[in-house]
Amino acid sequence: MIESSLEKGGWRNNKWFCAAIPALLLHCSTGTVYCWSVFSQEIADHIGFSKSAVEWAFSLAIFFLGMSAAFLGNLVERDIKRSSLISTLCFTAGMLLTGFFIWYGGQHKGSVPVLVGLYVSYGAIMGIGLGTGYLSPVKTLMLWFRDKKGLATGLAVAGFGAAKAIASPIMSWALRSQQGGVYKMFLELGCVYCVMMFVGHLLLKKPDGWHEPTSQEAKPTLRQVLSVRPFSNYLAIWFIFYINITCGLALISQEKQIVKCLGLVAFIGSISAVSAIFNAAGRLGFSAWADRLKDRNTIYRLIFLLSLVFTLAVIVTGGISKGYGHPLLIALVLGLIFFVNAGYGGGFSNVPALLADHYGMNSISAIHGITLSAWAFAGLSGNQLATFIVNHSGRFEDIRDAAGNVLYTVNPLGYQNVLWAVAALFAVALAVCLIWVRPSSTRETPPNPSPVSENSSKKS
Repeated sequence: MIESSLEKGGWRNNKWFCAAIPALLLHCSTGTVYCWSVFSQEIADHIGFSKSAVEWAFSLAIFFLGMSAAFLGNLVERDIKRSSLISTLCFTAGMLLTGFFIWYGGQHKGSVPVLVGLYVSYGAIMGIGLGTGYLSPVKTLMLWFRDKKGLATGLAVAGFGAAKAIASPIMSWALRSQQGGVYKMFLELGCVYCVMMFVGHLLLKKPDGWHEPTSQEAKPTLRQVLSVRPFSNYLAIWFIFYINITCGLALISQEKQIVKCLGLVAFIGSISAVSAIFNAAGRLGFSAWADRLKDRNTIYRLIFLLSLVFTLAVIVTGGISKGYGHPLLIALVLGLIFFVNAGYGGGFSNVPALLADHYGMNSISAIHGITLSAWAFAGLSGNQLATFIVNHSGRFEDIRDAAGNVLYTVNPLGYQNVLWAVAALFAVALAVCLIWVRPSSTRETPPNPSPVSENSSKKS
């Protein structure tokens, strides 16, 4: 297929070279934000702050991701080359500066400016790179893969999940093998990701036949696009997206500690990689499955229902607090982690296609960007909610080796209590899916509120 396309129009008119590959290069780089739990404790120890204080860097990164996507959606709509370049510069600069502040924090432990620098570099600067990098390839992919929009966006955002699977073992190795490896890791990977993302920026290109309507050509405003359906329908989509991310982050942020409670410390890296594979598979599998369904919202109902079942099963059995040394409980808890990762990824990959089903392709980058503001607020609430529950319930226990040395500290009952909040949120999201999200009814493009259709403004 690739060869025949190359023969017809050259590689600059091939959907794999112009959309799929650059999307994977961008997302496989920026998706390493989900490796946070691999190195967060090491950062805290190196700069002399508590893990809960350092956690705000990750929360801010997700917040700036969502808000930059929301505010820069129109820029992405107009110029994907500029937006992908902004992403490359901000993401890699954020990583390199993070490495610098971690190094400096090792020399000045407990210094407040170091913590602020971490928030600014990892949280704000890198977060802006995350938001623009996540959004830039999405519409381009849907334009190149018009008949398989879900599969296309699933392929792209699967890179976010794949990034964790690829980078987690590399980061774990770097932390073990180098003295002060946590800051060196950021400096080295920042350089690697700069090259990857810049190549993706150079390759990314919309189809030659697609012309973005300008304001002079009566391109519909975002308000006009949203008026195609009742606004309550859009709010419901935004809300279920927010809950899915909040629940996912609540569990993903505690994943490493939960695995320790199960007595699987030696397998943390492997389990993190497997959960990342489920995340990527969920992004690709759920979106490809949704392409075959009349109503894409059915996928969200399935995700929330099964997530609720897994969560309640672990709550009833006390899987986290009682799972140490019990194979069946361990399998159940790992099943919850893996499925929530898959559903978390599937929720992301289906949103742009779901929005396209309801509102059409015109201004899809802008409306998708606004919807990603849910990601921003979930970034502030997801892992912080889990951290609050863990810090204010249960009891922290020191796990020691045979010589009596403390290996690590965990709060099994605290992690178990997080599931009560997660289960309640999954139940609410399922109810919203069933009651408020209206069916998109067909795979046809919804009525365009403007005189400009998707195909009538092409330039020869």
